[in-house]
Order: sequence, then C-alpha cells, then structure tokens
Amino acid sequence: MANNIPTPHISAKEGEIAPSILLPGDPLRAKYIAEHFLTNPVQFNAVRNMFGYTGTYEGKEVSVMGTGMGCPSIGIYSYELIHAYGCKNLIRIGSCGAMQEDIELGEIIMAAGASTDTNYAHQYQLPGTFSAIASYPLLKIAQETAARHGYPYRVGNILSSDIFYNETEEWKIWAKMGIMCAEMESFALYCNAARAGVNALGIFTVSDSMVNHKEMSAAERETGFVNMMTTALETAIAL
Repeated sequence: MANNIPTPHISAKEGEIAPSILLPGDPLRAKYIAEHFLTNPVQFNAVRNMFGYTGTYEGKEVSVMGTGMGCPSIGIYSYELIHAYGCKNLIRIGSCGAMQEDIELGEIIMAAGASTDTNYAHQYQLPGTFSAIASYPLLKIAQETAARHGYPYRVGNILSSDIFYNETEEWKIWAKMGIMCAEMESFALYCNAARAGVNALGIFTVSDSMVNHKEMSAAERETGFVNMMTTALETAIAL
C-alpha cells in the first residue's frame, strides 16, 4: 500500500489517515469539524485546498476530509482513500434538498440507497442495473445514535444527481418513486465501497425543500448540521 502514496490528490503519508473517515463535500466543513469536534487534529492534506485532518473523538482515532462536489470528485477521493490509504468506513456528510412534502428542514436523512442520473457505474460493465446501497452495520449504528440523542431522522432512498441547475423539474418524477431528497455524491461512494468490499454511508441534513422552497437560516444550519456531525462521528468510532 505504501508504494501507492502519496496519490495525485492526497499528500498524506502512510498511517496518517484513520480507517474511519468523514467526507463532507466542503473542505472548510472538514476544517470546522477538525477544529470543533476532534482532539489534537493534525492536517494531512492541502492539495488543491482539499483539507484533510486526523484526530481523536471520544478517545478514538478518526479522520475527516473534503471531497468536492459531484460523483466524479468523490469518486476520485474515496477511491484513493480506500485503495491507497486503507480506509474501511467512509461516511459522507452534507446537506440535501427534500423532495417529499412531509420532510421538514433540519431532519437527518440516512441514505439506505442511492438512485442516480449519473453514468458512474458504467465502468463496471454490469449486465444490468446496479443498486447502490449503504453498508448495514454503519446504517444500523447511525440509526441507533440518532434515536438515542432524539434527533429527527429518516432512512430511505435518495437521488445522487449530476445536475444542480436543472432545466426541467424532473425531481418530481423521482419523488413519485419515494425518493426523499437529492444530493450529488453518494452513488459514486457506494459504488467504490461495494467494489472494494468496505463500508459506506451517507448522512445528510435537510437544508432546503424543492416542494415548498423553504430554506434553513444560517443559525438553523449550524444547529442542524451539528446533529448530523455528532451522529456521523459517533458512528465512525463505533466500528
């Protein structure tokens, strides 16, 4: 494994990244988590300003690193973290847009599965359609953690979309299939994890709604995202 590092996108040395890692899209969110949640965080990456840190949480080692936006970007970083650095538990965290009327701002969404409009799985040359799903051990722990804290949460299918500014309202068609929310990365993460035989999970905070066009305020984002971060961190150190 050491012969593969550093990678083109991660400058960490061998042993500097923990087996369990949180993956926010925003590198500044990774910095925030390191500074406000981790004990003695040490930065291991700044290539392309995609910040990564390793520290301890409740006495157990955990890492956090930004991935950028979209399946291609998280596809690169998660692949290198898995295959070059040996990460075994990868938890994507971030915001999402609700696609169902009864989903409230600030709720936590756990992606049991990720539908998509991306072509990421084409590389595997499968003779059918791949169902990208979360790793049940991580999902079970995350559910139990959120329930223990009393955080409002839901579990179900989400959409990982390549399109942020869409010319059509095709989200309404996805919503008819029970899709709870949209984000842009989990499908690729789940594919990489499945192919490598490691664990992956996506945990999100509902920051806005496509149905009623409500959006969280800055203060609400801070509180709501803390619930998501706490759930993810406690899940990461449980395995």
